[in-house]
Amino acid sequence: MESKIKIGVSSCLLGEKVRWNGEHKQDQYLCEVLAKYFDCLPICPEVEAGMSVPRETVALYENFENPRMISKPSETDWTQAMEHYIKKRISSLAHDDLCGYIFKSKSPSCALGRVPVYSEFSSQKKLKHRAGMFAQAFTHEFPWVPTEDEARLNDPEIRENFIVRIFSFYRLQTLFKKEFSVGELIQFHTHHKFLLLAHSRKYYDALGKLIAHPKLLTPKELKTKYGNLFMQALGFKSTPKKNTDALLHMMGFLKNILTKAEKEDILGNIDDYRKEQLPLIVPLTLIRHQAKKHQIEYLLKQVYLNPHPKELMLRNHV
Repeated sequence: MESKIKIGVSSCLLGEKVRWNGEHKQDQYLCEVLAKYFDCLPICPEVEAGMSVPRETVALYENFENPRMISKPSETDWTQAMEHYIKKRISSLAHDDLCGYIFKSKSPSCALGRVPVYSEFSSQKKLKHRAGMFAQAFTHEFPWVPTEDEARLNDPEIRENFIVRIFSFYRLQTLFKKEFSVGELIQFHTHHKFLLLAHSRKYYDALGKLIAHPKLLTPKELKTKYGNLFMQALGFKSTPKKNTDALLHMMGFLKNILTKAEKEDILGNIDDYRKEQLPLIVPLTLIRHQAKKHQIEYLLKQVYLNPHPKELMLRNHV
C-alpha cells in the first residue's frame, strides 16, 4: 500500500477528551497497534452536533425506529440537531473513502447495538435495544463498510475477522476505482479463492456463478452484486473447520511435489490446528514455504496466505 487505509473512529477512542464528563476512552490496541496501518478519522457526533464538553448525558426515548435524543436532567431535546448533523456528516463521508469504522460501544449516538430506547422521559421501561442514531445511519448508507464496536475487538476471532474485512474492502475498492474489466474481476476473485472458502463456501460458489456469466449484467450491476456478495461472505467468521478445508485444498497443489515425510509433517500440523492445539500461522507458514520453494504461482498469489500485515499477529492464537 502506498498510504495507510482510512477508517472512521469515535474520537474518544483516540484519546480526545470529548465524552460527557470531559474524559476520553483511549483504546490502547487501536492507538498503539492499528494506528500504524490505519489513518484514523476522529468523529464525535455529539460534539459535532453542538453539545458541549462536559455535558449532560443523553438517551433515546419514545419511538424505536425514530427515537428522540434527550439530555438529562434538563430535558433538552437534541433530536433535530442530531438529525441535521447526521444528514450533513453522512453526505460528507461519502467522499472520504472509509474502509472501516470503529464505534464506541454503549453510546446513544455511536454504538452499533444494545442502546436502550426508553418508553418516555424519566421512565426506566425499555422498549428494546437498537444502534445509536449516527451508527445506524452510517451502516444504512454504507452497508459494505466493515464496522465494529471497540468492546467486541477484545475477542481475537472478531478482531481478526474485522481487520480481514477492512483490508479486503480496501482491495475491492481499489479494483473498482479502475476502469472496469471483467478479466481483472475474475483475477481478483481467483486470488481471493481460499480466503473466501475459509469464510463461506456458499458465498464463494455464488460469486463464482456470478462471474462465470458476466454478460448477463451491466458492468455497474456486476460490480454492485459482486461487491455485495463478497463483503457478505467475509462477514462470516472463519473457523478451524473452514480453515482446515482451505488448507487441505491448498495441499492438493503440492501432493505430487512433496516427499512423503514433508506431506505427513504438514498434514500433521493441519490436524493439530484443527484440534486447536496449534495456531493457524503454523500450517500456513509451512504451505507458504513449500509454495515459494517450488514456485507454485497459483498459491503464492492467494490473499489467504497474507490477508493483512504479519506484524499484527492475528493468526498466532489458539
